[in-house]
Amino acid sequence: MTVAAAEIKRVLVADDELNMRRVLEAILRREGYDVITAANGAEALGGMSANIHTVITDLKMPGLDGMGLLKRLSIDYPDVPVVMITAHGSVENAVEAVKLGAFDYLEKPFEQEQIRQVVAKAINTYALSRKDARPEEPSERGRFRLVGQSPAIRQIYAVVEKVANTPSTVLISGESGTGKELIARALHENSKRHAGPFIKINCAAIPKTLMESELFGYDKGAFTGAVGAKPGRFELAHGGTLFLDEIGEIPVEMQVKLLRVLQESEFERVGGIKTIKVDVRLVTATNRDLLEEIGAGNFREDLFYRLNVVPIQIPPLRERREDIPLLADHFIAKFNERLKKQIVAISPEAVEQLVAYNWPGNIRELENLMERTILFCEGPEIRVSDLPPEIVGTSVAASAAAAVDGEARPAAGSLKEAVRAETERVERELIQRALDATGGNVTQAARKLKISRKSLQTKMKELGLREK
Repeated sequence: MTVAAAEIKRVLVADDELNMRRVLEAILRREGYDVITAANGAEALGGMSANIHTVITDLKMPGLDGMGLLKRLSIDYPDVPVVMITAHGSVENAVEAVKLGAFDYLEKPFEQEQIRQVVAKAINTYALSRKDARPEEPSERGRFRLVGQSPAIRQIYAVVEKVANTPSTVLISGESGTGKELIARALHENSKRHAGPFIKINCAAIPKTLMESELFGYDKGAFTGAVGAKPGRFELAHGGTLFLDEIGEIPVEMQVKLLRVLQESEFERVGGIKTIKVDVRLVTATNRDLLEEIGAGNFREDLFYRLNVVPIQIPPLRERREDIPLLADHFIAKFNERLKKQIVAISPEAVEQLVAYNWPGNIRELENLMERTILFCEGPEIRVSDLPPEIVGTSVAASAAAAVDGEARPAAGSLKEAVRAETERVERELIQRALDATGGNVTQAARKLKISRKSLQTKMKELGLREK
């Protein structure tokens, strides 16, 4: 399948052998990719930009080799998947590269179909990572690279502290863009396994037919194109943590094999007969309601309870509005440095508009908006006029103020208190309307508000609203 013209993706190929560069370029161009080539690691770094979606690099190159290039890219372009190509006999180095963050590796000689499949998976993973990305740098106003001090976020900090250094499996739930991978990394980095590998795989980016070989690996001759043996993600994560993002995408037939690994810590590669023992801490994440998936027959109940030993629910941004000013300050500092700008503040009125907006895209949407706003802002302060009209025009506070004619607004003596008071007033009104419409049924009201029942109960307690 070729890439649609409107969705052309760009791949950078780095190899010191001219013939190999030409072969890879020809294969990828036939698939519809735009291809940039480089003869060494330094040249590859010079050709990198935000428009590169995947990098394919030879492991052995003069000067800056593939491993050195991987380390540089992991810092400057952490979202871009890096695929290693290695000659026979250097597989151990390639496996080490995967443990250090490489997306995958291919051993020479390889089949054209292998290249096509690996690049397609890498491109899908890149797209999903950009959709679900979060700020990389830790903040003094948060922990574990999360920014926020709201009660819900502080509760997550406490859970991570308690369970990080245990072997228990953790299931992280939350909408796209809420920071599920950051929590998974925090669990790994604050455990005794922190020196071991942190291996991640986005299950939504892997075709169902390749899921088993991705997780468990395969032996030579297991299928057409399997010219050599290859370890799976469980083997690569031995002694460390395996993070399975979008676990709800795993097909039911694969769930049985995953359950066996959790129960017995062993498996066989595809086409293999040797049983392999592993020591892996499993962390999973989903943006689906797995209980609903169980009811629909799409997810095994026994697997769910194995995964859900420690549940962590990350609230969407609209349920932690008090963190938005902190996030705005965080992004001002981040993009001032990246864009060489000197924004010193954001006006109280602009903050109020940000707090009032519902943020369906969560942190990623806020990050994109702040980057765009800072890029085009001419003065030292971000004002309401600098914000896009879709933010100002659809803010909850603006619409609520228009609906309640002549209602007095909070005094401007304390911006933080004014924003909190306005937010609580609007939340109380929306929740009460939902309860009235459902005859006081909290479960149905939560569905109307598009939040979880637990989140609604917590919010009702905060606002002094009682269940009937």
